[in-house]
Amino acid sequence: MATVELTKDNFEKVVTESPMVIVDFWAPWCGPCRGFAPIYEQAAESHADVVFGKINTDQEQELAGAFNIRSIPTLMVFRGKVVLFQQAGALPASALEQVITQARALDMAKVRQEIAARDAQGGQEQA
Repeated sequence: MATVELTKDNFEKVVTESPMVIVDFWAPWCGPCRGFAPIYEQAAESHADVVFGKINTDQEQELAGAFNIRSIPTLMVFRGKVVLFQQAGALPASALEQVITQARALDMAKVRQEIAARDAQGGQEQA
């Protein structure tokens, strides 16, 4: 599957309706982004069950700001609208494969329980 261009208009829909989404925040002038692009495209071709999205930070500054993107490329992995992974910097193909494998293997029910417990604990600290 080819990569999908994500914008503020389609981002929410894609992340909500897709079981797993990997997002590459990039810009056309960014050398490391251009170097990472073929690795990302190859992974997209290899994993048809995963949506691979690209966000051009020059054109989508609002989205980049919403996720506090400070350097590019930055990679994020979403499953069930939960950010499971975020890392700045280009990954080698083997590391990207490892991230995909680990994200697939996570028990999302357990992840949501951990988030709920952390949120509840955070609320108690503020009281």
